This record gives sequence, structure tokens and C-alpha cells, in this order.
Amino acid sequence: MVRQPLTSEQIEAGSRLGALLRRARAGRDLADVAHAAGISPETLRKIETGRLPSPGFGTIVCLSEALDVPLEELAATWRGGDVPLEAAS
Repeated sequence: MVRQPLTSEQIEAGSRLGALLRRARAGRDLADVAHAAGISPETLRKIETGRLPSPGFGTIVCLSEALDVPLEELAATWRGGDVPLEAAS
């Protein structure tokens, strides 16, 4: 199966998602959050930096739970809504 290249919109969405996840992680260690979400630190690093702009749904659900960020907030951010992180308020 050949994967289609990501569009610029998908890449931008991944950057927004990564920025939100970095803010949600705040001072928590990247490896600790990755472990809590059941993913590797390298995967979390790639998501946060936008190098993995379209992570799997299960990964996002686990990150939502590990960071206590509502799944709806992550989805809205990925779609382009500028939803402020509740935990940062």
C-alpha cells in the first residue's frame, strides 16, 4: 500500500497538535508522559515537533488520558480551532 503524501493542511494541523501537547506536558518529563500513554518517548517527541503530524487515534486517546486533556480539545486543535488549554488557564 502506498501512502499518499500529507497535505500542507495536515502538516499544519500536526504542528498545532504538537504545540498543544507540549503545553499540556508543561514541566513533566517527556519519557514519563510517553510511558503513561503507552508510547515510546521518540514517538511523543515526533508528535510534539510535528514530525508525526497524523498520529493514530489510539495514540491520541492515550495522550489525552495521560495529560488530562479532553479528547474534544485535541480534536478541535487539530481541526484548526484555537482552543486554549484548560490546564494552562
